[in-house]
Amino acid sequence: MKSGRDIKPPAPPASGLAALDRDQRRAGITLSLPAAILIVLLVLGPAGLVIAFSFTDYRLGVPNMKFVAFDNYIDMFTDRDFWNSLTNTLIYVAIVIPGSVLGGLGAALLIDSRRCFRRFYRVAYFMPVAGTLVALATAWQLVLHPSFGIANELIHLFGAERLPFFSDGKLALFTLAGIGIWELIGFNMVLFLAGLSTIPDELYEAAALDGAGEGFERFRLVTWPMLGPVTMFVVVLSAIRGFRVFETVAVITQGGPDRATEVLLYSLFQEGFRYFRIGSASALAVVFLAITLVLTLMQARAFDRQVSYRR
Repeated sequence: MKSGRDIKPPAPPASGLAALDRDQRRAGITLSLPAAILIVLLVLGPAGLVIAFSFTDYRLGVPNMKFVAFDNYIDMFTDRDFWNSLTNTLIYVAIVIPGSVLGGLGAALLIDSRRCFRRFYRVAYFMPVAGTLVALATAWQLVLHPSFGIANELIHLFGAERLPFFSDGKLALFTLAGIGIWELIGFNMVLFLAGLSTIPDELYEAAALDGAGEGFERFRLVTWPMLGPVTMFVVVLSAIRGFRVFETVAVITQGGPDRATEVLLYSLFQEGFRYFRIGSASALAVVFLAITLVLTLMQARAFDRQVSYRR
């Protein structure tokens, strides 16, 4: 005689499972439909419109518009100003990425190692992120003013000559990159602090038993490998935000002196909102989005080969 444990409940009929699957799929589509509609209206729709405009000679305020195929792209790639703005953007990003990542990591390690005033330091480092970029750019313009700026006053106090931070073509782009690093350090610090809080204490205890209880060895053997996924995310995010630099250029230098600080987004702004060449501006926007997408995918793939997401 079989016991109660040996008796198995009857399996539901196949028709009932199919109906359940249909109900689940229908519920999933219903729940995701509002988000899908918003994505189409706010992201895919405008992107498609920009791509369509890039093949026309549309000018803002001019009723007539005609199809010009790839003429906007040919003019752009043969324009010296485009290559100048692309080079400036790449130099800016190449400076901002390592500076902001290493600065954010260093700030996170210092704050994580302290026992007092940790909240104060978190707020102090995060203030540039919470502030308005236009207001911060205006403040930096005053701090680095060639005549009465605080920075030049300190330089003059130590007997050195005042530096034209924004009027010298050799210094202006590097100065803007330094401001960009300062703006991103606080945000990257928060991400690294979140990553540090997820590292198990058992790993540090095991490293201490192996003779790596403190200092650089502890960081090299435990902290840095465990921060791999966070580092990948921070690098990619810093690259995207670096390519999107606009406010500091528009407020402080307006692309000068002699186009030394003109970046891609500022060139796009000039084409679209100063010269009203919407077709050319749309072509520049398409190229900008393509470059950002390609670099982001390349970075994600490169870091994904080196990062293990399993503990």
